Amino acid sequence: MKFYKSYFKLRFASSLQYRAAALAGISTQFFFGMIYIFVYLAFYESSKNVGPMKIEELVSYLWLNQMFFSLIYMFYKDKEIFNLIRNGNVSYELTRPKNLYFMWYFKIIAQRLSFVTLRCLPILVIAVILPRPYNLSAPLSITHFLLFIVALSIGTLLMTAIITFYHVITIKHLNEQGITNIYMAISDLLSGGVVPIPFFPLFLQKIANVLPFRYVSDLAFRLYSGNIGIKEGLYGILIQIVWLIVMLVIGNLTTNKNLKRIVVQGG
Repeated sequence: MKFYKSYFKLRFASSLQYRAAALAGISTQFFFGMIYIFVYLAFYESSKNVGPMKIEELVSYLWLNQMFFSLIYMFYKDKEIFNLIRNGNVSYELTRPKNLYFMWYFKIIAQRLSFVTLRCLPILVIAVILPRPYNLSAPLSITHFLLFIVALSIGTLLMTAIITFYHVITIKHLNEQGITNIYMAISDLLSGGVVPIPFFPLFLQKIANVLPFRYVSDLAFRLYSGNIGIKEGLYGILIQIVWLIVMLVIGNLTTNKNLKRIVVQGG
């Protein structure tokens, strides 16, 4: 565990160097946040404020989505890992007496946390000082806020397990296109990152509720705004933990299985 902790710190520190990319990300997230809010406000005004979420809940959801976008975005590829697989240099990774799956897991989570560290606070400040109804509202209660922190923390671990699995299956296919892109697109949609889950058709909501993707961010954001109650939130966190364990086990087992049949290219 000491090795993985040091590996995490190294990757986190190296990713913090990309400040120019962070500035570009902040402006992009703010722009899209406002666009989404304008679109939904127009929808609510035209439908006489009839919607599956209160407008204050929805605006808070949208701002949280932009604040933590670099952390929860599911359509993510680590080019360094994919290059290792394609050019055969993954063989060097196998010489280390460490678990390859968890090395990649801690690498990905370190990068994502460093991205959100640089971008979250400026967007938070802007979102809070905006006038109503464009601003980020305060959490419904202290309890909701604490559950939001717990759900977001577990969701971050779950997100990393899902994304690491993208990379793991590439060991067998040697290409991140095709099935990997389909998997990413489905997970991004069902996580609520494109459209909040309450706006889904009922049958699609039922599908999203039994898959792990919505538990990455949708649960936490709706807890913050109060769209989900305390009891439902606690039940959702329990499901989060179950899915986290399942994804970690599947990812590790798949890695070990694929490494037994690995094809080393390029050398």
